[in-house]
Amino acid sequence: DGCGHTVLGPESGTLASINYPRTSPNSTVCEWEIRVKPGQRVQLKFGDFDIDDSDSCHSSYLRVHNGIGPNRTEIGKYCGFGFQMDGLIISKSNEVTVQFMSGIHTSGRGFLAAYSTTDKSDLITCLDNASHFSEPEFNKYCPAGCVIPFADISGTIPHGYRDSSSLCMAGVHAGVVSNTLGGQINVVISKGIPYYEGSLANNVTSEVGPLSTSLFTFKTSGCYGTLGMESGVIPDSHITSSSILEWPNQTGQVNIWKPENARLKRIGPPWAAFISDEHQWLQIDLNKEKKITGIITTGSTLAEHYYYVSAYRILYSDDAQKWTVYREPGMDKDKIFQGNTELYQEVRNNFIPPIIARFFRINPIKWHQKIAMKVELLGCQFSIGRAPKLTLPPPPQNKNDEKSADFMDDIIHSVKTSLQTDKTTFTPEIKNTTVTPSVTKDVALAAVLVPVLVMVFTTLILILVCAWHWRNRKKKTEGTYDLPYWDRAGWWKGMKQFLPTKSGEHEETPVRYSSSEISHLRPREVPTMLQTESAEYAQPLVGGIVGTLHQRSTFKPEEGKEASYADLDPYNSPIQEVYHAYAEPLPVTGPEYATPIIMDMSSHPSTPLGAPSISTFKAAGNQAPPLLGTCNKLLSRTDSASSAQALYDIPKGQLGPGSADQLVYQVPQSVAQPSGSKDE
Repeated sequence: DGCGHTVLGPESGTLASINYPRTSPNSTVCEWEIRVKPGQRVQLKFGDFDIDDSDSCHSSYLRVHNGIGPNRTEIGKYCGFGFQMDGLIISKSNEVTVQFMSGIHTSGRGFLAAYSTTDKSDLITCLDNASHFSEPEFNKYCPAGCVIPFADISGTIPHGYRDSSSLCMAGVHAGVVSNTLGGQINVVISKGIPYYEGSLANNVTSEVGPLSTSLFTFKTSGCYGTLGMESGVIPDSHITSSSILEWPNQTGQVNIWKPENARLKRIGPPWAAFISDEHQWLQIDLNKEKKITGIITTGSTLAEHYYYVSAYRILYSDDAQKWTVYREPGMDKDKIFQGNTELYQEVRNNFIPPIIARFFRINPIKWHQKIAMKVELLGCQFSIGRAPKLTLPPPPQNKNDEKSADFMDDIIHSVKTSLQTDKTTFTPEIKNTTVTPSVTKDVALAAVLVPVLVMVFTTLILILVCAWHWRNRKKKTEGTYDLPYWDRAGWWKGMKQFLPTKSGEHEETPVRYSSSEISHLRPREVPTMLQTESAEYAQPLVGGIVGTLHQRSTFKPEEGKEASYADLDPYNSPIQEVYHAYAEPLPVTGPEYATPIIMDMSSHPSTPLGAPSISTFKAAGNQAPPLLGTCNKLLSRTDSASSAQALYDIPKGQLGPGSADQLVYQVPQSVAQPSGSKDE
């Protein structure tokens, strides 16, 4: 008399002590004999264990044995308040005996345990809920018998279940596992919702629940669509019944509650049987074989006619002649489905495994006042692959026709026997609806990979277009006489033009010359130049004070030998104008026009007096300055040491040295050239 909630399935089950989770009575005993398939072993897992240990497990305990009967051997004896057993108790054979003994005690809830075969490594108990697991998605195995009166759930499909709900009990309610068989569940955790609806499904009542931080749903095969009762895909002619209720109302009008009225959510009266007995039925022709996974029923939905069916059986057929009553696998009794408890509420029942049939019948067993109902079927299309064509091998070349005929007869007979054997022994593979088919996984994988690949290719195309656009824009910004940026000598030289420079008015800037340039000059010209550290590019020969020359020269020498100003002789090439093709653009902070270049021509013969010099000065403002070079002629320099110094004119408009603001540079005037020089 100490046995509590017990469901012993062929592969898994649940057992609990009497009155669990309340205190078990004194002096009670119970034994459970568990058997699984030969060759397998049993594993036992405790969901809760609370047995009085005041007498050291002498009168109150739980004992587990290998085997059944007098030859059984003890695995262990357990007791204790709040005893925690994280591991599993595993048997050595396919048979286990569990014995519970309750002595004199004042407290102790007893125990609740689950068992399964050892191949179910992810076994959980009926008390586990989503808050016990931290993973956002996980797979677990639920034992049979998790519809327990002391556990509760909140929510429904497809919205989800509150995280405090029992995982396995919610799985039964959702129709992904069977209470009599157990099964695998694939759980997905997501953010909670403010309100959880309640419903009745698969003999499990889900209560209305408040806000929670998280919820869970189940991954399924997806075969839970409606099959056409509500939408009208199934025509009226395909809905028949054993009888029809006809009755006149107070005005004398005859009301006929025909079978085509049995469409879920259809406004108006339902189908009702003329006679209320266990021989009535409602039949639906699906036109071809379908995979039927569930059914939803309601009562009359008319307040003045409180009729509904509270229990029914399901029958199915392929030809409407031979009918099969639905039973769960391993059961020898017809399954009785729980119907409605009132006339409005929708009640769902699922078929695990699903039904494969064309004709579907509902046989009411219990009802309230009269048999009346509206229904909808759940499921999906069902298709069977065609058998491969049989190709008979050619008969052997034999002159004896009788032997050839016998050979062909043997082949045909063997083929027929094979086909008949396949037809009679073929058992449809029963797939658990919780396991997602591989096709679904492939589709999900493709749904993720295709957008990722599109994004990657789009990004590459954008990068190439931007690079091409930047390159063309770079080419357009380069001057006619400029070299490409990457062809310039030295990255630092290219970057220095963008760096800020010192600003100071009338500051004398020393002119720097390369050592190779000095070597090309005559010895007498060396003292007249300022020789400093060597530079990469030759600097122009400038006499006098240059007020705003703060940048290095932008002249680039020829490839090969190092160029210098001493080598350039503009008088030897009177036809060609001397210019420099490698002038760098001026920095943003510098002057708008290049700093004037004044060359020392003392080593060359003088030009004709009428030849104008080229000025590079720009006056302040928008007006062009007067070309002073046109008025002052370059005089030849004498060889005397006293005249070696370059003479400068007094700034224009001044009798003496003027202010720096009004200083205008002019071409230096030198003494006369020796008579030995020739005009070019």
